[in-house]
Amino acid sequence: KREGRPPREVAADLARRIDVADLCEPIEIAGPGFLNFRMHPEVLAAAANDLLADPHTGIDQAERSQRIVIDYSSPNVAKQMHVGHLRTTIIGDCFNRVLTASGHTVIPQNHVGDWGRQFGMLIEQIADENLDLDALDRAGAEALYKRANERLAADDAFADRARARVVALQSGDEATGAIWSRLIDVSKAGFNEAYERLGVLLADGDIAGESFYNAMLEGICTDLEARGIAVVDDEALVVFADGFEAPAILRNRHGGYGYDVTDVAALKYRAQTLRADRIVYVTDARQHHHFELVFAVARKAGYVGDETSTEHVGYGMVLGRDGRPFSTREGTAAYLIDLLDAAEEHVTRPIALAAIKYADLSNQLQKDYVFDVERMTATTGDTGPYLQYAHARAHRILTRAEAERLTWDEVTVLTEPAEQNLALLLSRFGEIVALVASDLQPHKLCTYLFELATAMSVFYEQCPVLKSEGEVCASRLALCATTRKVLATGLGLLGIEAPNQM
Repeated sequence: KREGRPPREVAADLARRIDVADLCEPIEIAGPGFLNFRMHPEVLAAAANDLLADPHTGIDQAERSQRIVIDYSSPNVAKQMHVGHLRTTIIGDCFNRVLTASGHTVIPQNHVGDWGRQFGMLIEQIADENLDLDALDRAGAEALYKRANERLAADDAFADRARARVVALQSGDEATGAIWSRLIDVSKAGFNEAYERLGVLLADGDIAGESFYNAMLEGICTDLEARGIAVVDDEALVVFADGFEAPAILRNRHGGYGYDVTDVAALKYRAQTLRADRIVYVTDARQHHHFELVFAVARKAGYVGDETSTEHVGYGMVLGRDGRPFSTREGTAAYLIDLLDAAEEHVTRPIALAAIKYADLSNQLQKDYVFDVERMTATTGDTGPYLQYAHARAHRILTRAEAERLTWDEVTVLTEPAEQNLALLLSRFGEIVALVASDLQPHKLCTYLFELATAMSVFYEQCPVLKSEGEVCASRLALCATTRKVLATGLGLLGIEAPNQM
């Protein structure tokens, strides 16, 4: 339209001026003015052979390596991990893997809930019951929490003693602190059991809970008030940030510190002490306003500079097959361990984890998704087990070839459309991983791997591998080997195991 010429005429002009002879056949003009680029088979073969040598070389490395802090998982001490922790843990683990593979230094931060008023009631309940903490497990800690919470609501004297315990804990009372530390240890064991079962990378060294920032809160309040950034409003110390109707509450009217100031302290620590270039939070989408407000306060305070990006990646809810939030039979939030048990009733653990993780990551993160075990564990359709099956099928072909003493070195022959399409998809692997590293949308990697597995299936049906001969056979075996490696590497970035047999 800008040129004032027919589209095909403009297309023809572009085709004459674009020089891609080293990559493509002569550019074709189709329809009303589309330009079709058909890659040279040898170019596709070279790309496939690079991946065959090492799939990780196909992952585009960032032009500038960054220090990236990812805040994810964040369970609460003395409470079992529930369905909400499933999403943050799986998503954060995927980000960790993708960003590390892209050449960045990733610093996981597990912001566990290990401080606050609830510990007063827990510790007081333990003292009243003379509870043996050495025998306490995660289920016992959950039951303890429920007993203490019920008693807190019904017994005023107990509530008074619980408040006194909070003061004792914050004042450094040795006996109170010892009980608190034991609760932390019990909970860590439960967290680690869940992380091991999920196959995620989090470890004790990644924990920096609420208690970690406790000593910083008073200093932040003093600093911001002295500089006029924080003001007293209705007896509370608050910060008004541009674009937000309600302020961030640093210290309430009773002198207590809340989530706002703790998260400001965490941002300051991550930006200044950990020297983060990028800070990513993976939490429920409903917390988006809170984090946007906290980001604004930290920047207004100068704790986070313009050179450091801050991002909140929100996710939707896990729904049952009835379309309602997934819950236990008792109607309460489902425990993470129950979801894993439900999946493992149908299939083995590696396949169950593939089903759960892929179902979670293959949807746009902000959307809710349905936890339907039967659909998720199917080996057909867009599922994690289907991708595992595609990998196992490629492995089976190569194992049979080895048994027949067939060999392969590289891809050399790409004459069939199914071969060319598979090789073209393989060449896009690095581009897709780089895209996920940039926009933190893992469903794009899932979609790519599903398309790759589907292309592998079409190739297998249309291009005989073991029944072909000579150079064609060797080339097709190399193409199978490349696909197997890329599927395994891509699944690994999702935190999914690639088994050789299904």
